[in-house]
Amino acid sequence: MTSSSNTTPSGATLSGSSSSAATQWQALSAQASLASHRLVGWIYWDPEAIARYTKLGVENGFGYYIATRCAPLASAGDEVVIAACYSIHADFIRLALKLARENTTFADAYRVRNEAVELGLEEFVPQLVNELGAMASDLWQAADSLPMSARVLYSAHRSWSRYENQPALSAWLAINCIREWRGDTHWAVLAAHDVNGVQAGLLHDAFLGYPGDWIPRSRGANDAQLKEAWDSLEQRGFVTEQKVNAKGLQFRQQLEDLTDQLSERAWRNLGETKTRKFCDLVMPHSQTLLSRIDKTAGENWMPAARDSRRK
Repeated sequence: MTSSSNTTPSGATLSGSSSSAATQWQALSAQASLASHRLVGWIYWDPEAIARYTKLGVENGFGYYIATRCAPLASAGDEVVIAACYSIHADFIRLALKLARENTTFADAYRVRNEAVELGLEEFVPQLVNELGAMASDLWQAADSLPMSARVLYSAHRSWSRYENQPALSAWLAINCIREWRGDTHWAVLAAHDVNGVQAGLLHDAFLGYPGDWIPRSRGANDAQLKEAWDSLEQRGFVTEQKVNAKGLQFRQQLEDLTDQLSERAWRNLGETKTRKFCDLVMPHSQTLLSRIDKTAGENWMPAARDSRRK
């Protein structure tokens, strides 16, 4: 399925017709992206998935998040994975990939993660399994419609097994593929605006109302990197007394809006009716999906799936 960025697959103009239509698509893109993060995010701290990864030979399942999320890209080398992940400390990525290479294969890491996805969907959100599976073909058409240029993690995922005979898992993988395209796009937006990974974490902490430097510290940033990031943001007028100010929050909102606008493409190609169907299918289960992350990792993890806590 292909279409221009300002039409639906049927050819009806949306964003070109009025500013309200453009606003509608940006809002729908934001909602669909949030639904995608919630549908996918729990798997990265799932005890069953980590146990399966541990059985492959990696002690305590160390580095499971990187080894499984980046499995399709890992053969390109550590530096490529580091570049794709953007905000995660390079040393952690190198160690996670090293342990995976020494003890198993990335194909097996991907396989056991997907086994846990299928089990988890059936256990935690069985109500959406059949309807989600029925959308698999449409979701893959939307994923395949996206341009590959400069979207390295998305492109790597797109080329791996789609498990067509397991519809709910296949649909989940299609959503994950679209999600990774958005992630690649978001990092490109940050890079274009001269925001590095540590700075991005500080801005995102403030955007969500998280404790001051929780996100970059959770991704391995040290004191020196944090000081450099705070100083850089202060020089740009985004920080006052070690706190992101109103100008910084406005800037972060602009980055989010631009990401949502660029990420409309997949949802436009899926179509408004099917995009709303996806959101209506997933969002009622938000608390269940988020509680899995809360219980297995903590209430701050997977910030992309969280609502803002700012007062």
